[in-house]
Amino acid sequence: MAIISSKQPTPEKSAAAGIDALVDTLIEVGEVQAELPLDTTAQTPKKGRRSVKAKDNAPIESSSEKTSDELLKGDRAVEETQKQEEKIRPQTIQEYVGQKDLKDVLDIAIRAAKARGECLDHLLLYGPPGLGKTTMSLILAGEMGVNCKISSAPSLERPRDIVGLLMNLQEGDVLFIDEIHRLPRITEEILYPAMEDFRIEITIGKGQTARTRSLALPKFTMVGATTRVGALSSPLRDRFGLIQRLRFYELDELTQIVLRTSSLLETPIDHAGAEEIARRARGTPRIANRLLKRVRDYAQVKESGSINQTIASEALELFNVDPCGLDWTDRRMLSVMIERFNGGPVGLETMAASTGEDAQTIEEVYEPYLMQIGYLARTPRGRVATAAAWKHLGFDMPSSQLTLLG
Repeated sequence: MAIISSKQPTPEKSAAAGIDALVDTLIEVGEVQAELPLDTTAQTPKKGRRSVKAKDNAPIESSSEKTSDELLKGDRAVEETQKQEEKIRPQTIQEYVGQKDLKDVLDIAIRAAKARGECLDHLLLYGPPGLGKTTMSLILAGEMGVNCKISSAPSLERPRDIVGLLMNLQEGDVLFIDEIHRLPRITEEILYPAMEDFRIEITIGKGQTARTRSLALPKFTMVGATTRVGALSSPLRDRFGLIQRLRFYELDELTQIVLRTSSLLETPIDHAGAEEIARRARGTPRIANRLLKRVRDYAQVKESGSINQTIASEALELFNVDPCGLDWTDRRMLSVMIERFNGGPVGLETMAASTGEDAQTIEEVYEPYLMQIGYLARTPRGRVATAAAWKHLGFDMPSSQLTLLG
C-alpha cells in the first residue's frame, strides 16, 4: 500500500517525496476527472500556472507556431524515421518471423482470451536486446484489437507518472514497460495491486486525519520487457501470468527478415546477398536490419544495382564486420590476448588497460557474444582465447595452450 501525505514534500523526506507527488494527480483524476497525459514525456501543467508572456503582454509563440526552416526539417526527419521503423515492424503474429515456440504459446493465449471475452494475462518477455520484445507487444495489442501504451522504466521516476498511465488505460489495453527491472521501488509497489486486483489503494493524510482511498482501474494487460530477468524482485515477477524468453535467431530466419525488410525499403537484393548479411548479424534482427541499411547505402553510392553476395561482403568488410559478425573491437580484444598474453589467461582489468576499453564495457558488451560463439572462455585465472578464436584470426595455437584448455 502506498502512503501519500497531503502536505508538500520536504527535502529531508526523500522516501516520501515521490509518494506525495501522487496527491495532485489523484485529485485531478478521481475527483474532477481531469485528463492526464498519455505518456510521461509530456506532462499536463498544473492548475493555476499562468503562461509566460513577453514584455508587450503578448503570449510567447508556441512551438507549434514556429516557422523556422530548421525546426520544420528536424520535425519532418523525426516523423519520417518513426514511420520507417513502424513500416518495418511486422503487424500480425503471422508476419513475425522466428520465435516459433513463443508464437505458439501467445497464439493459444490470444484465442482463449478472445473466446472468454477477457484481456490477456500479464506477460514478461526477457532476453538479449534487439530480438523483438517491443514488436511482440504491439502485435499482441493488434491481435486483441486494443491500444498499446509504450513507456520505459527509467522515465517512470515519480509515482504520479505510473498513475497517469494507469488511469488513462481503456478496458483491455496493453501497457508495455521496457527495461522493467529498472523501476523505482515506490513505483513498483504501486503496480502490485494494479496488476493483481486492478486498483490503486492510497492513504491520504497522517495520524487521526488519515483516510484510505481505493481507485478502480480498467482491466489491462501489462507487458514487461527486460534484458535482466534476475534483477526483477520476486513479488513483481510472480505477478506475471506468462514468462517467456526470446532466443537468438537462426540463419534462415534472419535471411527471411532481411528479405522482408528489403522489400519494404524497396531495396533489390537476392537470396545470397540476404544470407550474407544475416550471417554477420549475430542472431539479432535489429543488427540485421541495421547492416542491410548500410549495405544499401554502399550499393547506392557505388551504383552496383541489386545487392548480391559480393556487394554485401564488400560493404560489410568496409564497415569492419567479418563473416562471424565480429567488429574491429572484437577482433582487437582477441588479437591482444593472443599476441601479448599467448591466448591467456588474462584478467579483466589487464584487458581493459591493454585495449583502452572500459572494463564494464568489455564485460557487458563484447564478452557475451564472444563467449556465445565459443571464441572466449572465462576461467578462475582469467579470460582465455579458445582454439576457434586462434583459427579465426589466422594464428597457430601452441600445444601448451591446448593443454590449458583441455
